Amino acid sequence: MMTLFEDTELFTLGLRGRKVFDLPDCDLLLIDNFIPKDESDFYYNILHHQTLWHEYEMPMYDKMVTAPRMVSWYGDSERTELNPKQKWPNELLTIRKHVEHETKIKFNSVLLNLYRNGNDGVGWHCDKTTSSNKDMNIASVTFGETRMFRLRHKFMKHIPPLEIPLNHGTFLLMSGATNSYWEHQVPKTSRNVLPRINLTFRQV
Repeated sequence: MMTLFEDTELFTLGLRGRKVFDLPDCDLLLIDNFIPKDESDFYYNILHHQTLWHEYEMPMYDKMVTAPRMVSWYGDSERTELNPKQKWPNELLTIRKHVEHETKIKFNSVLLNLYRNGNDGVGWHCDKTTSSNKDMNIASVTFGETRMFRLRHKFMKHIPPLEIPLNHGTFLLMSGATNSYWEHQVPKTSRNVLPRINLTFRQV
């Protein structure tokens, strides 16, 4: 398999461990080096340069603004503004198979986010759900630059916010009531950082 970065290690790797977080109203699993380095380099290169990335508008207060990141969407059936029935690339199908083997959960869609530099991020939020998938599973795979993933409980303000560095090839599963009781964000940073690609596999 082709290695993208042969001379230097551009991206931080995790400690090859798995961690289940012991927090109230939370079902959170972290696996560092879920995707081995050579494969992560390969996927980063393919997804960065061959994905049909889009900007999109989002509501903020009383106006629409351009989100500070780029996105793409693939789904098995639904059509959206972001996905005019795009065919899943083989690389995404392979990653999805790996995720489903680990979780024993079937996913039918994926949202890709490209954080181009430290000026890109996402503010505090919970992912949108419906009554039928309120406690949905969200499986995340990260390639590229390490960015901090923060979570905070929506109601128990005495619980300190949690910070998780999501490294190159890292996997994170949010399931159960996590999305209902915890908000999350990827903050912007003043550091000079390389691009980060995050895939969130979902059950839509």
